[in-house]
Amino acid sequence: MKVHETRSHAHMSGDEQKKGNLRKHKAEGKLPEVEQSQKKAKSENDNGRSVNGGGDVASEYNEFCKAVEENLSVDQIKEVLEINGQECSAPEETLLAQCQDLLFYGALAKCPLCGGSLICDKEKRFICGGEISEWCSCVFSTKNPPRKEDPVKIPDSVMNSAISDLIKKHQDPKSRPKRELGSADKPFAGMMISLMGRLTRTHQYWKKKIERNGGKVSNTVHGATCLVVSPAERERGGTSKMVEAMEQGLPVVSEAWLIDSVEKHEAQPLEAYDVVSDLSVEGKGIPWDKQDPSEEAIESLSAELKMYGKRGVYMDTKLEERGGKIFEKDGLLYNCAFSICDLGKGRNEYCIMQMITVPESNLNMYFKRGKVGDDPNAEERLEEWEDEEAAIKEFARLFEEITGNEFEPWEREKKIEKKPHKFFPVDMDDGIEVRSGALGLRQLGVASAHCKLDSFVANFIKVLCGQEIYKYALMELGLDPPDLPMGMLTDIHLKRCEEVLLEFVEKLKTTKETGQKAEAMWADFSSRWFSLMHTTRPVRLHDVHELADHAASAFETVRDINTASRLIGDMRGDTLDDPLSDRYNKLGCKISVLDKESEDYKMIVKYLETTYEPVKVSDVEYGASVQNVFAVESDAMPSLDDIKKLPNKVLLWCGSRSSNLLRHIYKGFLPAVCSLPVPGYMFGRAIVCSDAAAEAARYGFTAVDRPEGFLVLAVASLGEEVTEFTNPPEDTKTLEEKKNGVKGLGRKKTEESEHFMWRDDIKVPCGRLVPSEHKDSPLEYNEYAVYDPKQTSIRFLVEVKYEEKGTEIIDVEPE
Repeated sequence: MKVHETRSHAHMSGDEQKKGNLRKHKAEGKLPEVEQSQKKAKSENDNGRSVNGGGDVASEYNEFCKAVEENLSVDQIKEVLEINGQECSAPEETLLAQCQDLLFYGALAKCPLCGGSLICDKEKRFICGGEISEWCSCVFSTKNPPRKEDPVKIPDSVMNSAISDLIKKHQDPKSRPKRELGSADKPFAGMMISLMGRLTRTHQYWKKKIERNGGKVSNTVHGATCLVVSPAERERGGTSKMVEAMEQGLPVVSEAWLIDSVEKHEAQPLEAYDVVSDLSVEGKGIPWDKQDPSEEAIESLSAELKMYGKRGVYMDTKLEERGGKIFEKDGLLYNCAFSICDLGKGRNEYCIMQMITVPESNLNMYFKRGKVGDDPNAEERLEEWEDEEAAIKEFARLFEEITGNEFEPWEREKKIEKKPHKFFPVDMDDGIEVRSGALGLRQLGVASAHCKLDSFVANFIKVLCGQEIYKYALMELGLDPPDLPMGMLTDIHLKRCEEVLLEFVEKLKTTKETGQKAEAMWADFSSRWFSLMHTTRPVRLHDVHELADHAASAFETVRDINTASRLIGDMRGDTLDDPLSDRYNKLGCKISVLDKESEDYKMIVKYLETTYEPVKVSDVEYGASVQNVFAVESDAMPSLDDIKKLPNKVLLWCGSRSSNLLRHIYKGFLPAVCSLPVPGYMFGRAIVCSDAAAEAARYGFTAVDRPEGFLVLAVASLGEEVTEFTNPPEDTKTLEEKKNGVKGLGRKKTEESEHFMWRDDIKVPCGRLVPSEHKDSPLEYNEYAVYDPKQTSIRFLVEVKYEEKGTEIIDVEPE
């Protein structure tokens, strides 16, 4: 075996060397000796309560800690901890802090979340070293931990020490001082917090709570630390107060930040509870390591995908340019990717293992482990192996070391069991991910020039077959690691993701957990989810709104991008052979551009303009203008003639990311992946549309630097019976089984007197948006739900351009 390259950074700093010497000194029996007078000074105090003659507990504790450090050996410290049932496996500095805390305040009780042992860290916080599950370490953290009510047990060796009298004073729980949180320990100390919207508790409740925890409440955002809003404010576009906060770059966070900070006695990171950064002009960035988010977004979009699928040789090996291919034997491909996200430990890492054959060379084994965007600190090595069998055994050994499972049962039968603190496989499929296989910017023009399709249709197919829309979609979701092909996953892996999501959704319906137990439940799911869906920015989800955005919607997008990857395949080398026409033919559909003088085109423009309201981004409003309308006839959906045979038909708007369009055309609509009490998922596993273009535009809007998007117009048959709701239905499974149409009544509706019929009996609910009588509805606009994909048919794709309102765009003719 020949090692070409090894990279690992485990050098010891000067401070660490000093600590190492200290540990060696302590291990020999005692801490450094001090003068005898110093040893006895605190034990001979006459007042029997405060070692410094006063009543200040914090000062008394500091003096007590000094006495313990100066008079107890390492062995005595461990003996104290062991006899009181405390954890003894931490570094010696941590053991000392644990012992000091135990002798002064009492022995720690077990973790209330997982039953594990609590330890005190260097910041005097108490954390748990246990596990919530095999996916997530315990997230319990507090500055005011639970204590045992029993007297502290003191071993004989300590009873005979110079500070035995001092220690005995704190042995009885009744004489023990209570640990008071000083002003600096209060979570909102020095903070000015502004509140907005209808929170789960009244503003007056939170004002008292914030002030009790060291902070102040401001009626304005000027000078505030952050703005706390309800999730509904995001859906409604926010008020001037929220816009002002975004203008000033002020963090806008959910109420969960207040709840968690109070419960944990520590202000939680504001960025983890952000609710609007993806609405900002710059878009949501990717915090690889500690770089500026906007810079990270640019780096992400410009990064090349390093491994396109199961047969992709990892780019950093530089072996593909030498003809390298993934080693295959007995039907097994020796290429594995892994992920671990443990929010309890703050871990988010990936791992790559490959065996690569190179012409006229030995077998090569590549291993890499690290964090996305942190290559300088990654563990990485490339080795040559002369003995093939030895290399295979080493690969299997590494697989078991990384996952705790055997390689062959996984690779052949997908048998795997998640083990604590171990990686989990990201199951790549045998294909080429769209970020690699689709056309790059330089190839698009050439491919379009050689396309035999109608020029408008060619430009549309060019969008669907270009890398850009897929790169942006994955970037916005934080699912675009350049090291892992998240757009080329097996159906088995996607099914596993779906099952984990559905299992958690069902758990939410029945759980009665609150407080830190509920937090642990969310942390466990978040760790599971982001281990399966490796992300560049894992977050601890807190509520159903975040679950919808970061899990349900993200899953649907990744699923649809995987479909696009399979249809697009590898277009990198055939731009002169009309690849656009080839992919168009594979779609199994007919797409044609509407004449702008046709009645259908005029009807659609009227429908959009009448039911549209501007998309708000910060303080800027964006209107939408129709560029082109494409008529669609797809083999995957009922034809217009077939759907006209069904009852109660309506022409409705559907919002979609551009990255999801190819799948919709190729396979037809799929119902929502789950049921959640939020818009889009409120009616269970249904296909959801709206009579307002304004609702669809929220999904179709891309970003201010990418103003083009698409809205879908589909005919939906609502069936003979339509059920109306003003609140989320409690039982969506019954709706799914009956497959009757559902209408969710929003706070705004289209003026019914202006509705008209199209193609004889298809209703077009085109009318001015007016307030409805349902002012408390969670929906802003009406939503329609259909449960059978055979009752929907995409008829038109409307290409729109989002433009800043009040700005005149002047096209300058080239000279």
